[in-house]
Amino acid sequence: MKSSPLKAENLIRNTIMKKLYLPIWLCLLSLIVIFSCAVSPKIQENPSMATVPASRIPERPARPPIPEYIMGKGIILPENMAVFLLNANYVVDRDFIENLAFLYTEEAEIEGVNHDVAFAQMCLETGYLSFCGLVTPDMNNFCGLGAIGPGQNGERFPDPRTGVRAHIQHLKVYATDAPLKQELVDPRYRYVRPGSSPSIKGLTGTWAVDRNYAEKINSIMERLYTFAFGY
Repeated sequence: MKSSPLKAENLIRNTIMKKLYLPIWLCLLSLIVIFSCAVSPKIQENPSMATVPASRIPERPARPPIPEYIMGKGIILPENMAVFLLNANYVVDRDFIENLAFLYTEEAEIEGVNHDVAFAQMCLETGYLSFCGLVTPDMNNFCGLGAIGPGQNGERFPDPRTGVRAHIQHLKVYATDAPLKQELVDPRYRYVRPGSSPSIKGLTGTWAVDRNYAEKINSIMERLYTFAFGY
């Protein structure tokens, strides 16, 4: 069956029109896209990704200064104290140091002694529980009480809590003439004039003959605070 001349003419006309209009439509589409990009507003950024103006950023709280006096309230959490010591001595038993840090905070709070000071002094006296001097771990002596020299290795206590309590009591008698809250366990308590050294600085030449003794305690506390507060 043959196509009529009219249908053939329409087919040819449609084919020609498609070939003519296609480039025109492509040009118009390109112009529309360019125009839209030029005049459209910027896409709204995700608020969570937007930059906060400097004026709206909250100021970082100032790190508390290390204490000057023995009496007071410590601010370092026991878990931070434990991890701090573990970073200095990774071979120490984790459960032991976590319990010891808790004992220092608890016993110090009872007597009103700053546990940050006591813990830092313990780190100094024991070499971060490495016990490289006269005192040995089984003595539960965490502050070198009575460790004078050969033949006088130091006091011995039945358990860690008693050893920590003796340390806290010995610090307290240096710092104040206030009476103890708990039963006396420090055998050298009577050798100290109560309240003779309220400040950490006063421990130099009294607790130890080392001229830099107080500075060493303060240095450990500085590192402890930097670790705990992140700066």
